[in-house]
Amino acid sequence: MPAPISRRRLLSLAGGAAAAPFIIPLAARSQEAAWPARSVKYVNAFPAGGATDVLSRILCQRMSEICGQSIVVENKAGAGGVLGADSVAKSAPDGYTVGLGGIANNVLCVGSYAKLPYHAANDFTFISGMWQLPNILSARKDFFSQDLKELLAAFKKEPKKYTYASAGFGTTLHLSGEMMNAMAGVEVMHVPYKGAAPALNDLLGGRVDLLFDNLPGSLPSVKAGLIRPVAVTSKKRLPDLPDVPTMAEVLPGYEMTSWATMIAPAGVAAGVIERANALTVKALADDVVKKRYAELGASPWPTTPQEAAAYRESEEKRLLPIMKAAGIKPE
Repeated sequence: MPAPISRRRLLSLAGGAAAAPFIIPLAARSQEAAWPARSVKYVNAFPAGGATDVLSRILCQRMSEICGQSIVVENKAGAGGVLGADSVAKSAPDGYTVGLGGIANNVLCVGSYAKLPYHAANDFTFISGMWQLPNILSARKDFFSQDLKELLAAFKKEPKKYTYASAGFGTTLHLSGEMMNAMAGVEVMHVPYKGAAPALNDLLGGRVDLLFDNLPGSLPSVKAGLIRPVAVTSKKRLPDLPDVPTMAEVLPGYEMTSWATMIAPAGVAAGVIERANALTVKALADDVVKKRYAELGASPWPTTPQEAAAYRESEEKRLLPIMKAAGIKPE
C-alpha cells in the first residue's frame, strides 16, 4: 500500500496547487514587459521600392533605434497584399511578427475576393495606424484644362469620351475615379494597368487623358511640369501642393485616402500590444519621420489599437457599396 500522506504534506501540496496558476501569468507578464527582447519581423505586403515599402522602412528604422532591437522589413507581395496579410495572420501570436494591414488587404479584398484565407477583422490584432496617403488626379500635359469644375462640365457633355488610368481594377485609385463618376454624374472610362508605373508612362505619352495615382508616384512628374495636377483626394489641401485643390472643393463629401495600420496575429497578449502601440506612436511623433513622410505626401497616423480596428470597420462599410456600384464583384 502507498505510504499515508501527512496532514502537513497534504496542506503543502494543496498550497502548491493553488499557487501554480499564478506562476504562468507572472512569467507571461514578465515576457510582455520585456518586449521586444529580440528582433521583430515586419511584413510589408507590397513590392519593394513602392510607397508602402519606403514609408514602412522609415518607420521601422526609427522604431529600431528607439527600442534597441531590429524591426526587419520583409516584402511578401502578391494578390493585392493578401499574401502578406495572410502570412501575418498565420504567424505565432507572440508579438514578433507584425505587418502592414491597409485599405487594400483589410478592406478592398473583402469586396473583391469570394474566399479570403483570413478574416479581415477577426484574424488580426490591430496595433496602431501608421500613415494616411492621399491620391492625386493629374491630366496629360496637353489636356485642354486642369480646372476640375471645367473638366467635369466637359465630361458631362460628352460621356465616355475621356479616359482615366489607374494602377489596377479594384484599387483605391480605381475607386477614386468611380467615386468621381458617381458624385459628378459623369462617365469617364477606366483604363486599368498592372501597376502605377505603366499607367503613369501612358499618361506621359498621351495615351490616356487622366490618371489617379498615389501621390508619391506622380509627385516628381508634377513638380517637373510633365503632367498637370488637377486635384487631390484628401479632405484638406496638401502643404507640398498648396495650389492644388481637393476633389471635395467641387464635389462636397468626396474623400479617398490610402491608409495603413500595423497588425499582428489575433491572440497577441494585451501587454505586448500596449508596448508595440507605444513604440509605434513614439516613432511616428519623431521629427525626422514627420519630415520624411511629408516629403512623400503622407501624414503620420498614430491611433490606439481600438481606433485602428474601428476605422477599418468604418471603411469597409463605406467602400464596399462603392465597389459594388462600380461592378467589382467577389471572385
